[in-house]
Amino acid sequence: MPPSPEVLSAEAQAAAHGLGDTGAARARGRLVSVGLVIGGIVSLQFGSSVAVLLFPRAGALGVVTLRLVVAALVLLVACRPKVRGYGRADWATVVAFGVALVGMNSLFYQAIDRIPLGAAVTLEFLGPLILSVATSRRLLSVLWALLALGGVVLLGRAGFDGLNLVGAGCALAAGGLWAAYILLSARTGQRFPQADGLALAMTVAAVLSLPLGVLSAGTALLNPVTVGLGAAVALMSSVLPYTLELLALRKLPASGFAVMMSLEPAAAATAGFLVLGQALGWVELVAIGLVAVASAGAVLSGSRR
Repeated sequence: MPPSPEVLSAEAQAAAHGLGDTGAARARGRLVSVGLVIGGIVSLQFGSSVAVLLFPRAGALGVVTLRLVVAALVLLVACRPKVRGYGRADWATVVAFGVALVGMNSLFYQAIDRIPLGAAVTLEFLGPLILSVATSRRLLSVLWALLALGGVVLLGRAGFDGLNLVGAGCALAAGGLWAAYILLSARTGQRFPQADGLALAMTVAAVLSLPLGVLSAGTALLNPVTVGLGAAVALMSSVLPYTLELLALRKLPASGFAVMMSLEPAAAATAGFLVLGQALGWVELVAIGLVAVASAGAVLSGSRR
């Protein structure tokens, strides 16, 4: 993704007035963007860890509802999206995007309620990886797919004896919806300005999750402590990562951004260990590393093409 027009204009003015070396300024800008991406990754995974701590209070579905409702309210206030002037196809895209959001989050939270956070993110990461391999149509992509498959086999060695099968299945299904989320996010961005489409889709997801959350958690959703922790999860797992990623993509190429996202499984394993005490053995760590390397390789191969 090239720099935004505002960035190019500012750099051109700086060069014209001798305000500094444009190349150095661009390098500093990209370094800051890298820091923003890492900050978003850390915030997202530690938010997931806090969500696990909240499960005994509100359950997985209740936490999903709190996260989506708070995130939708924040985005609606920040974006103030317009609802007029859009056609049926535009709204169909937003609704599909919202369904993908609520499904992806609900399944992922069901997964981390049953299996370690690092393992869940690794399995979920297969969705975007398979999408990347499928769209590249290169022989080298098969190598990355096999490498990722080897990581999954290591992670669930001996027939997934160390992982809850329901949790692993939920993580894999969440990965499929993550791939759908990527495609629908791109379509929504083409049809709606700025982050308006995301705000509307998040609202759809919040409305869809509300009945499930109420049935699951009941009056626990009205507990002030639960609401406060749910708001923290929403800010850490949705609002802050989305904002930091949006800022980072103004100066960071999309390919570089995608490679850095390959750090998510490792960040999840770290957050699970520090917050939840979920220690992983060396085999599991190697498995997570294989999936991360496969993802980065698939993105780099596609960018070179």
